[in-house]
Amino acid sequence: MLDEVRLTDQDLRDVDKIFIVACGTAYHAGMVAKYAIEHWTRIPCEVELASEFRYRDPVLDRSTLVVAISQSGETMDTLMAIRHAREQHSRVLAICNTNGSTIPRESDAVVYTHGGPEVAVASTKAFLTQLTACYLVGLYLAQVRGVKFNDEVAEVLDQLHASPAAIAETLSRMDPVRKLARSMVGAKTVLFLGRHVGYPMALEGALKLKELAYIHAEGFAAGELKHGPIALIDKDLQVVVVVPSPKRPLLHDKIVYNIQEIRARGAKTIVIHEDGDEAVVPYADFLIPVPELPILLQPLVAAIPLQVFAAELADALGYDVDQPRNLAKSVTVE
Repeated sequence: MLDEVRLTDQDLRDVDKIFIVACGTAYHAGMVAKYAIEHWTRIPCEVELASEFRYRDPVLDRSTLVVAISQSGETMDTLMAIRHAREQHSRVLAICNTNGSTIPRESDAVVYTHGGPEVAVASTKAFLTQLTACYLVGLYLAQVRGVKFNDEVAEVLDQLHASPAAIAETLSRMDPVRKLARSMVGAKTVLFLGRHVGYPMALEGALKLKELAYIHAEGFAAGELKHGPIALIDKDLQVVVVVPSPKRPLLHDKIVYNIQEIRARGAKTIVIHEDGDEAVVPYADFLIPVPELPILLQPLVAAIPLQVFAAELADALGYDVDQPRNLAKSVTVE
């Protein structure tokens, strides 16, 4: 059951393409959602920066579902994107934290994230609740369209119900991450790598470090390392790697090889990995184990050390982690 879905089941069965539009952190939540929604529903799904969406003349029609993600519900780029979509007669579903804000009011349906007020400018719990809402939308579509049996949907919901305990467990382990962050006060740049859902997490980790600590950071798909970015790797660089579950050996083995490539060139490797994953241990300078979750849900725990790392490094540098310079909580201009 979703909050306010003013779309019939037949409307959702008619959907043949999904666009997710969002900005910043919400965009990274949308990138994770693409993996889950396509896997569960088999509907083609694209993720677009809301600021670019309407300017490239996207192909939209009545069978297109546009999912707009915004914490405030007032993000002007996202609002203009959904207005463009509605002019093309597409259906719009909003994922939002602020009850009664503009984006939900102008959408055909809304899923509220119920995250409570996010005091800090940089989204943290808003990101986790956006991820969860995206998972629920994907499961809802799969259920309505009959591509997943009820027991399959129930299994994923049980895993989602277990995730708060996994998040709490992850938070309880963060003291070594805080110590690591404080040891990196002199860092000039940090790279983040990931594969599959770890790639958007790498982007989010880099964004948090830029927002809070004002340190240059970049996130890459790990497979792209050899196509140029490996030229950046040297002994003075720190590289954070988000490792997928060893239960996906093809993905896992490739990223272990990436870590070996980085170590061979002298860079320091900081590895976020699943409990019990021993294959990464010989190649990591610093290990950050997180509780086991299914690979599509792993971002719910992988995000925590990335957020804590950025906040602690910013605090060590003497910056206000709640009010980063030049940023506003709600971006109400295009």
